[in-house]
Amino acid sequence: MHICIRNGRLIDPGSRMDRIGDLYLAEGKIVSIDSRPEGFCDDREIDADGMIVCPGLVDLSARLREPGFEYMATLESELEAAVAGGVTSLACPPDTDPPLDEPGLVEMLKHRARILDRAHVYPVGALTRGLKGEYLTEMVELHDAGCIAFSQADAPIVNLHVLMRAMQYAATFDFKVWLRPQDRHLANHGVAHEGEVATRLGLPAIPVCAETIALTSILSLMKETGASVHLCRISSAEGVALVRAAKRQGLPLTCDVSAHHVHLTDMDIGFFDANCHLMPPLRSLADRDMLRAGLMDGTIDAICSDHAPVDEDAKLLPFAQAETGATGLELLLPLTLKWAMENRLSLSEALAKITLHPAQVLGIGAGKLAAGAPADLCIFDPDESWVVNNTELKSQGKNTPFLGMELYGRARFTLIDGRIVYG
Repeated sequence: MHICIRNGRLIDPGSRMDRIGDLYLAEGKIVSIDSRPEGFCDDREIDADGMIVCPGLVDLSARLREPGFEYMATLESELEAAVAGGVTSLACPPDTDPPLDEPGLVEMLKHRARILDRAHVYPVGALTRGLKGEYLTEMVELHDAGCIAFSQADAPIVNLHVLMRAMQYAATFDFKVWLRPQDRHLANHGVAHEGEVATRLGLPAIPVCAETIALTSILSLMKETGASVHLCRISSAEGVALVRAAKRQGLPLTCDVSAHHVHLTDMDIGFFDANCHLMPPLRSLADRDMLRAGLMDGTIDAICSDHAPVDEDAKLLPFAQAETGATGLELLLPLTLKWAMENRLSLSEALAKITLHPAQVLGIGAGKLAAGAPADLCIFDPDESWVVNNTELKSQGKNTPFLGMELYGRARFTLIDGRIVYG
């Protein structure tokens, strides 16, 4: 299909292009910007006057809940939520049931995603069998099946010798290891940040050192093995400082933060709001402000949705017993715009954190608005206001701390490989 997108504000974070112009798409690619190609005859014209045209969003953590947790969400519902949020590429963690530790499971997931023909799905393979932290998976076979990296999701590897061998294996084949730094013993089944709120509510707490001690171990093993590591969901000021120092030393390190942690603190738990039961936990105001500073100076590479739909019954339990997680695919764009507005950042700088930079972490060719680039696009109205409520969300999981909040910015069209999949 040949599509002409007219009069949109074209923003490409890579080239820092930010101007009004036209875009011409054909054969799944961007074939020209501004000048109509010779002989180009469009099958569809989109008037993007007053709207932003940017690369499709790239999300580094979206739990699709298949296989095994279809009672929480299905691949159909979550990929619909993705395109409704302007997300065209996403990485899904391996903590399904069974975990993504066999090539057949990865191939099945990729096949299902292709049939649904929505967002591009990039599975992250399990680092150890069954995510039990004991025996390594066959990473080469998983990579051949379609895994773009290897992770334990939220399941820690207690035995650091096993983690070292996993990182050595990954370094041999130039695979990237994704790790969420949290020491299991120090976390000790905690559910909230160690501070005044947890004390007042009587909730078992997770100290910041649970993150920093695990992070120190990971950085030491990186130096020992030469492995490339992506840190998932940094949550503390001290964690940001350690990442900043490691990057200055030249370690091959990237990291992300969830959109929830960019805006919320442990104070938002209020009176046991289970929608704020997240992992890692929401931390202090000082931690949140340092996460924002880390995003602005490049210490933190990307913002992710940390999408984790949960069935309603699991969130109606008491806070400490409630399932962790929150829906986020449809909120990634407006929450990023809100952060940019509050910190007086340009749209190009903000969009880089959810397009170009996460695409670079994944090692894919997305996140660009240039001739020859894939026609994976998000067209959104930055001024459209909407209230987050159950009826507005496409995701099967309706759980989010932002229910009832008015946000600005909403996808009007989402295109993948030059096809309109939402609009």
